Amino acid sequence: MTIRRLKTYAGSQGYVYQYYFVGKRPTPTGDAIEYIFDVTSDRKTKYAVSIFLPQPVVAAWNHNHGRSLTDAEQYAAVKIRLFRAFDEIEDLQITGRSLPIDSQHLEGSLASLGVE
Repeated sequence: MTIRRLKTYAGSQGYVYQYYFVGKRPTPTGDAIEYIFDVTSDRKTKYAVSIFLPQPVVAAWNHNHGRSLTDAEQYAAVKIRLFRAFDEIEDLQITGRSLPIDSQHLEGSLASLGVE
């Protein structure tokens, strides 16, 4: 039995989200890693939100910075993308279930954490 740590995030849209990390897996095409979170904003309805971190985006970051991102740094960028979705998407359950990370998101997320 897996015990998951339920976390809370108060979004700027006025919703208080509860979420936990379910896991990660490569996409069927192998060109990205899918990070899966279970999310609720009403404590009744739970739904999955997938954040996709494309391998070409990671490879470009690695090339531009002269080193490889660690797993922890990748996960941190993914969580920041999730938090931005909580803040920016009005109805996450309908329009925010599948969120990509592009080069701009990755650079901005890691820069905000001081990762060079």
